[in-house]
Amino acid sequence: MKKILALILSMVIVLTLVSGCGSDKASKDASEDNSTGEITEPITLKLAHVVNEKDGFHIAASKFKELVETKTEGKVNIEIYPNATLGDERTLLEGMQMGTVDMGVITNGPVANFVEDIAVFELPFLFGSPEEAYKILDGPVGKELLDKLEEVNLKGLAYAERGFRNLTNSKNPVNTPSDMEGLKIRVMENPVYIDTFKNLGTNAVPMAWTEALTALQQGTIDGQENPVNVIYSFKLYETQQYLSMTRHTYAPATIIMSLNKFEELPKEVQDIISESAQEAAEYERKINKENEETQIKELKEKGMKVVHPDIDAFKEAVKPVYQQYGEKYGQYIERIQSELNQ
Repeated sequence: MKKILALILSMVIVLTLVSGCGSDKASKDASEDNSTGEITEPITLKLAHVVNEKDGFHIAASKFKELVETKTEGKVNIEIYPNATLGDERTLLEGMQMGTVDMGVITNGPVANFVEDIAVFELPFLFGSPEEAYKILDGPVGKELLDKLEEVNLKGLAYAERGFRNLTNSKNPVNTPSDMEGLKIRVMENPVYIDTFKNLGTNAVPMAWTEALTALQQGTIDGQENPVNVIYSFKLYETQQYLSMTRHTYAPATIIMSLNKFEELPKEVQDIISESAQEAAEYERKINKENEETQIKELKEKGMKVVHPDIDAFKEAVKPVYQQYGEKYGQYIERIQSELNQ
């Protein structure tokens, strides 16, 4: 009997050792599989923005969703939350920092409140054409500023487009800066925009876009400034009679992700996310360009009076802005101008 018990005990010990070795091997194999960056289970990412489904931001978001889901064969799903469903742009950026929001398409102005140097792109009349803007945004300066977002726990992926901004108001046509005297104009919550419009003689009123729409309807502000695609998609012709094609600032729209969430993803997914963001950004830029002429025509048909103002007078009026911010953004201004002249 003792021999039988001893034999059973020996077999149990052997089986335990074999099982332990198999477990170690399985763990090692699993670790090696993960190191390849392969997608081992479905991933869902929430991407939010504050505008409606007709807007360029949604075009970029939808293209990004299509690209990612195709390239990952459906293993990564992108859920889009438009219309400020998850909050205004500051709230979205803070949510990405905390990890409660995965991704967003965000106007450059609010982003500058988190990485101040990126506000260099907000300087008036910095770019003379979309092509000039793309050259800088997709080049070394743009990449460097995207990388700076990591310092505040955000991952900058690519620059989509808000576009060249123009002035609308409900009071009078604006041909020169003197026509803007005393107008209450909503601007983004960004010092460069505030100072630019103060120098143009307006009462600059910084507020979130979601609040601005209500203020325009109630008449508590006289106007706002945005690209044609925003003016069109939000039907601003219902409250704004005059559109002045000032093209005073080119505004990027940054595709941004929570840095923590990005770093949690397998390497394969990180690469697909980065590539798809750039592709979606370039696609949205192309669509914006194609749509602008048609949208201006329709705005005129809706009763908007479109004015092509004296741009040189506006450039002269905002020279103090460059003097004011020259020390802060001087190195970037010089690099941008140098690259554009090459």
